[in-house]
Amino acid sequence: MPPFPEVKFYISGLWLLFKGDPQGLKKLDMTDRGMMRSFWAFVWCLPAMFVYWTGMRFAFLSSSTEGTKAGIGFYLRLFLIEGINWILPLVLLGILCLLLKTERNFTAIVVATNWLSVPISYAYAVLTLLLFLVPFAAGVIALVQLALLIATIFAISRFVRQICGPEPLVVATTMLVLLVPGLIIADLLQSYLGVSPY
Repeated sequence: MPPFPEVKFYISGLWLLFKGDPQGLKKLDMTDRGMMRSFWAFVWCLPAMFVYWTGMRFAFLSSSTEGTKAGIGFYLRLFLIEGINWILPLVLLGILCLLLKTERNFTAIVVATNWLSVPISYAYAVLTLLLFLVPFAAGVIALVQLALLIATIFAISRFVRQICGPEPLVVATTMLVLLVPGLIIADLLQSYLGVSPY
């Protein structure tokens, strides 16, 4: 598992890419080994995910009838959804890269998006904790969550442009593959597995 200094180094590279500096690519390990190591980002995200899942559990119980239980099985189902939601877009990205004959970009995009998940997950965890600590500020926190979503989309678009070049069709298609399926699948699976708080 990559230690914190290594993860911090990768995130500093992402920050450079976010600012439009292509030098950030040099701070990411774009080799096949680096791509496989980037999946450790999922493990790094688990503590933050647990905080977010606890927030979902609270919302789920609040909207359910009295006596509803949400124990370890609830967390396991959320873990399953998160795993599928992590892998499926990357599988679709691989297919897209084959169709567009841009296979050389696949590794770099996977590395960048995997490590991006770490700061994003912890940012959402902090917002979830704030909802518990200052519930009267829910409206403001919701606006911050929206801003974080927009920043995430902007960051991914920056990464894809730096990696794939400025071709609008390639960038737009890659963005759709990375973002839309995950949102749809997460919503469907939450409803199917009975963990949706809405």
